[in-house]
Amino acid sequence: MRRWLIGILLVIAVAALAFFALAPGIIERGTNQIDGKPLAAVSDRAKALHQTLTIVDLHSDTLLWKRNILDRADRGHMDLPRLEDGNVALQILASTTKSPKGQNYDANSGDTDNITSLVIAQLQPVRTWNSLFERSLWHAEKLHRAVAASNGKLRAVATAADLDGLFAARSGKPLTTGALLSIEGLHPLEGKLANLDKLYAAGFRMAGLTHFFDNDLAGSMHGLKKGGLTPLGRQVVTAMEAKGMVVDIAHCSNACVADILKMARRPVVSSHGGVQATCKVNRNLSDEQIRGVAATGGLVGIGYWDAAICDTSPASIAKAMKHVRDLVGINHVALGSDYDGATTVRFDTSKLAQVTQALIDAGFSDDEVRAAMGGNAVRVLRAGLVPLAPPAP
Repeated sequence: MRRWLIGILLVIAVAALAFFALAPGIIERGTNQIDGKPLAAVSDRAKALHQTLTIVDLHSDTLLWKRNILDRADRGHMDLPRLEDGNVALQILASTTKSPKGQNYDANSGDTDNITSLVIAQLQPVRTWNSLFERSLWHAEKLHRAVAASNGKLRAVATAADLDGLFAARSGKPLTTGALLSIEGLHPLEGKLANLDKLYAAGFRMAGLTHFFDNDLAGSMHGLKKGGLTPLGRQVVTAMEAKGMVVDIAHCSNACVADILKMARRPVVSSHGGVQATCKVNRNLSDEQIRGVAATGGLVGIGYWDAAICDTSPASIAKAMKHVRDLVGINHVALGSDYDGATTVRFDTSKLAQVTQALIDAGFSDDEVRAAMGGNAVRVLRAGLVPLAPPAP
């Protein structure tokens, strides 16, 4: 009987080890996909231009997954080697801490959470199992560990001076890539404004108010009530701008977007999404909202997945970017891939020259391509990372 029991326990132990070793990769392979549809040839002109660009992507969820960002992976959309292949200068990495079960674009409650099971399956620190705040701190820790182990190839960006240092370093060898921390929905504050200081201290410099559900700061475009900013939400927006954190309206309800645009004193961004004019999906921005973002000096980051552009082709990315350019000017166009964000895309970040080619094909000048692929984002970040002086009495 004793040998039988030991045998059973060994089988259970081996099965558990296999699950925790294999499950995270299996889950991600089924979640972050490349659709395999054909890609156009990239011309010599586009290749040459692409290598001269300063490229910034406003949104990726790679820190959510159990992968070493320094190693080339055979799954997902992004890691340091593929960022280098794509000539990406700065990648903004989001901390995504909660998503509802049965997640959809229309109406979600915040009563359930898909990410908790992923957190446990990935054997993250126990402190992250029941705390959204600790999940964000863990994502920051993952990035800082990677930076320390990268031999200078990956650099954390948290200030305007860090940006300048990154661009200076990129003129040498080995190539240096920057990473800046963001948060997808500020529910990790757990209702405490003081936690914003702790997240800032951990390196976070951008944040959206909501994700796929209403929270205690604001309504989500995908929530049940879809309301505007709450009193806490208004306090948080004011505090973010004062500290030098960029406010992101992605996933915000229409009322939330309107409230933020009305009170913004700094440029705001829509880090990842699309535009209603080319893809009529509720989370995409109306022309009125695009004009509102532009009025703050901000950016519209165009995503690469179907619900952002109603396709996954580079031409559809360029079409959405062209609409923003034609409506409010080239200075408000940016990239917002949503790589590794439970999305299916046409190409990973190593093939980002596809977007350069698509913009050329859409009639963008070389200077417009430079602006859209990252120049605009550099301008907004350089200004937005500087703490805001208090208003005159």
